[in-house]
Amino acid sequence: MKKLLFSSLLLIWVSQVLAQPVERFIKVIVTPDHADWVYKTGEPVKFNVSVYRSNVLLKGAKLRYEIGPEKMQPTKKETVTLPDGIVAIDGGTMKTAGFLRCIATVELDGKEYRGLTTAGFEPQAIKPTVTNPTDFKAFWDNAKADLAKIPMDARMTLLPERCTELTNVYHLNLQNINNSRFYGILCVPKKEGKYPAILRVPGAGVRPYNGMIAEAEKGFITLEVGIHGVPVTMDPVVYDNLSRGPLSGYPAANLDDRDRYYYKRVYLGCVRAVDFLASLPQYDGQNMAVTGGSQGGALSIVTAGLDSRIKWLGAYYPALCDVTGYLNGRAGGWPHLFVGKELDYNNKPDRIKTTGYYDVVNFARLVNVPGYYSWGFNDETCPPTSMYAAYNVIPGPKMLDTYYKDTGHWTYPEQTEKMTAWLLGQLKGGK
Repeated sequence: MKKLLFSSLLLIWVSQVLAQPVERFIKVIVTPDHADWVYKTGEPVKFNVSVYRSNVLLKGAKLRYEIGPEKMQPTKKETVTLPDGIVAIDGGTMKTAGFLRCIATVELDGKEYRGLTTAGFEPQAIKPTVTNPTDFKAFWDNAKADLAKIPMDARMTLLPERCTELTNVYHLNLQNINNSRFYGILCVPKKEGKYPAILRVPGAGVRPYNGMIAEAEKGFITLEVGIHGVPVTMDPVVYDNLSRGPLSGYPAANLDDRDRYYYKRVYLGCVRAVDFLASLPQYDGQNMAVTGGSQGGALSIVTAGLDSRIKWLGAYYPALCDVTGYLNGRAGGWPHLFVGKELDYNNKPDRIKTTGYYDVVNFARLVNVPGYYSWGFNDETCPPTSMYAAYNVIPGPKMLDTYYKDTGHWTYPEQTEKMTAWLLGQLKGGK
C-alpha cells in the first residue's frame, strides 16, 4: 500500500510539474504595445519580439513569426533577421471581438525556441456560436429526476495510510446512472462539528487522486472526484493503460447521441457527488463550493448551473466552451471537436446538435451564484475566445482574474493562492 501511495503521489507531482512552462536556454519574448494586452476593434497592435541567450539579447537571431486569430490559419507570416536581437512587428488589427496571436520561433544549434503573445480585442463583447436548445433545461431536469430515483449506495473505505491527526480520508464509491459508479477521495475533519464542503472536479485525463487533505485540515469537508467510473486509488499503470485503450478519445465518445454521450454520466456524477456531500451529518447544510481547472473548470460551471446547492465556484481556464467556434470561423474550446482531423468525422448534424446540450456556454447561462474565474490570454488548449463566450453570458455575480495574462494552460502559484483564498474565505464567511 505504501508503494501504491508513493506511486500515486509521484504521478500527481510529475503532472503538476509538467503543466508548468519549462525554463529554456533561449528565451523568445513577445509583448504587445498595450500594457493591458487589450485593444478596441479596428485599433492596430504592434508586437515587440526580443530574443535572449543567458539573459542577454541574442544579436543576429533569425526569427520566424506568424500572426492571426488564435487557432486559425495565420494571416501574416515572415522570416526576419534581428541584428540587435529585437524587432517590432506590425500585427494589424481585428474588426470583430476576439484574440489575435503572434507566435515567434527561433532556431539555434538545431533546436527551436518559441514564444507567443495574444492581444484581446474587446473580449467582453465576444458572443457564443453554439446553439442553445429550446429544451436544454427540460433535458437536464429530466436527467436529474432520473438520477434522483437511483439509490446513492455510498460506500466509504477508510484509507488509514492517508489519514492525519486532524482528518479522516476515505475512498468513496457512489452509484451513478446506467449501473455505473462514481469514485473520489473524501476528507472529513475528525473534530466533531459542522463544516463547509468543497467539491473538486478533475482536469482531462485518466489518473489516481490524492484528495484535498490540506484544505480539510483547515476545517472543510472535501471531495476530489474522478469521472471515469473506476476507483481512483489504483496503480498509475492501470490509468495509463485505460487512457491508451478503452478511454482513449473519451471526450468524443457517442457524440452522435445526446442520451449516450460520454459527458452525460460525468455531469450527473457531479450532481451525485453534491447529493452525497449534502447528506453528510458533518456538513453545515449551507456552504458548498465547486472548483477545478480545464475540464474541471468546465465541470465547475456545469455543476453550479445544474445544482442550486452549490453556492460558490472557482474555475480555471474552463474547457468545453463554445466548441462550435471552428464552424463559425474562429477558435472553439477543448476538445477541439470541429477542427483538423476531427472535423470530417464530427461535422454532422447529429453531433453538432449534441454539443448544444453539453457545451459549457449553455450551463453558464444558468449560473446565478458568485464565481471566481481565472485564465491567461496565451492559452492554446482552452482558447480565450471560447472561455469569454461562456463567461460573458453568466448572469450571476462574477469576477474574472486575467492579471496573469501571459499564462497559457497553467497557473502561477500566486494565481492559485488568490483563487483559494477567495473560495475558502467565502465558505468560512458564509457570504
